[in-house]
Amino acid sequence: MELTTVWFGLIAVLWIGYFILEGFDFGVGMLLRVVAKNEGERRAIITTLGPLWDGNEVWLLVAGGATFAAFPEWYATLFSGFYLPLLLILVALIVRGVAFEYRSKHGDTVWRERWDLAISISSFVPALLWGVAFANIVRGVPLEVSELGNVEYAGGFFNLLNPYALLGGLVTLTLFLTHGAIFLALKTDGPIRTRSNEIAGKIGLVAAVLAVTFLVWTQLAYSEKAWTWIPILGAAGMWVAGLAANRVRREGWAFFFSAATLLLAVVSLFSVLYPNVMPNIDRLLPGLDINNASSTDYTLKVMTIVAVVFTPIVLVYQSWTYWIFRKRLSADQIPSPESGTLGLEEVKA
Repeated sequence: MELTTVWFGLIAVLWIGYFILEGFDFGVGMLLRVVAKNEGERRAIITTLGPLWDGNEVWLLVAGGATFAAFPEWYATLFSGFYLPLLLILVALIVRGVAFEYRSKHGDTVWRERWDLAISISSFVPALLWGVAFANIVRGVPLEVSELGNVEYAGGFFNLLNPYALLGGLVTLTLFLTHGAIFLALKTDGPIRTRSNEIAGKIGLVAAVLAVTFLVWTQLAYSEKAWTWIPILGAAGMWVAGLAANRVRREGWAFFFSAATLLLAVVSLFSVLYPNVMPNIDRLLPGLDINNASSTDYTLKVMTIVAVVFTPIVLVYQSWTYWIFRKRLSADQIPSPESGTLGLEEVKA
């Protein structure tokens, strides 16, 4: 197997990890003001993410770095063509991190409510725009060959706001909402757990329908590969996840099936793309594939050695983090603001 194919697969794995781990982060953030009915419950919800959220974002950094090193032409075309949506995602991630850290720095109710709103909005924006971005990559974008022979993006921002891409955004939005609700049900007890299970059951069905619609549209319009079984499995996984959470309260299995759905969704999209990395919207014109967008063989060999050495270390460390902070929380376990506890920072310590 060629190293270009290996790194295409590894980048897909990194996006799978990011969508599964950061996906429930986004879902929890969007549900913060919906599930929580008082300050104690809001603090409990944020505490479930305290030791995890910044580690989950590492998957995005590694995916971006791997794309830059392994497929620099893909990285350059992607970031130039998708500049505005990627900038909005970056700003949202910055605001989200600041909101997590700052909401507990001041006891004023209005102060906390504003940061809670910032968490919800800054979780909503990337959850929607990641789906829009990936749907546009699969659909294809306007590309042209420059005077220097490079393939460059030739469209504008509004080219990205097409019905197919917007449907892709709704798919990731609802998948992350369901994933986040199941995570909350898995990590909390009491009223938060009950409300989260109810929300997971309702949104899970919507997510399953949207996912099947999007993936079948992809199959019919943008792929000649026979992978119809993947959207069927994905829909079944999300339906079973919602059922397990809402009806039988088996949140562990629900989270497993929810994660499996996200895995199948990413596998589906990368399967449609291969061997392309950014196809031209006009399939008869040149686009970017794993060969004309890749780095040199020597660069890929060095990257492979580094990945083999350090990837297991990162996986062991992050697995240890999840194991240490595996217990459920409830609102009555979280100290009140008057106790002088800062909340998120204390949990991380």
